[in-house]
Amino acid sequence: MPAIKMVTIPGPAGKLEVVVHMPNVAPHAIAVVAHPLPTMSGTMENKIVTTLTKTFAELGFAALRFNFRGVGASSGEFDDGNGEVEDALAVTRYALSEYGNLPLILSGFSFGGYVQARAAQQLPPHQLVLIAPAVMRNAMPPVPRNTLLVHGELDEVVSLTDVMQWARPQRLPIVVLSGVEHFFHGRLDQLKAIVRHNFIGQAL
Repeated sequence: MPAIKMVTIPGPAGKLEVVVHMPNVAPHAIAVVAHPLPTMSGTMENKIVTTLTKTFAELGFAALRFNFRGVGASSGEFDDGNGEVEDALAVTRYALSEYGNLPLILSGFSFGGYVQARAAQQLPPHQLVLIAPAVMRNAMPPVPRNTLLVHGELDEVVSLTDVMQWARPQRLPIVVLSGVEHFFHGRLDQLKAIVRHNFIGQAL
């Protein structure tokens, strides 16, 4: 079982609450996972966030999830995504300083996907893993062609049509899960399998 520890690190608006999932072996990559919209009760305890973090740790990555400013024990208040990008960058820089200059995976669910897409513009990752990213609610930037993008066919929060409209000009592939809504109810095992399959065989 991967080891789990809670740490508090300095952030742009004060302290940031972080949970680190360490693999049983020396990590060969770092994954940072961002949670959904704080104003809609999003936290790092979200089941998609915890599923992603555990999956990355099982793959041998040092995997970190964290609470954005104003969530849980993290200081500050919601900043419409701008401050949250700075939070994600702070956690990522902490991970790189703590575990070395390893290949970096930035991942996020919904609002967290939007935040990580923006963070990726400042700190280029090996790969982005975006789950139901909030593409139309925010000014979602373009992302690298190797981004793993997973979306539910019946997403009632971020429609598949909107995601395809955003992805089409970039020629991004989308993994669409049939019959799945925004929170992937009953389909977390399938989501985990998709993420695992993406990385197995990759030279990291």
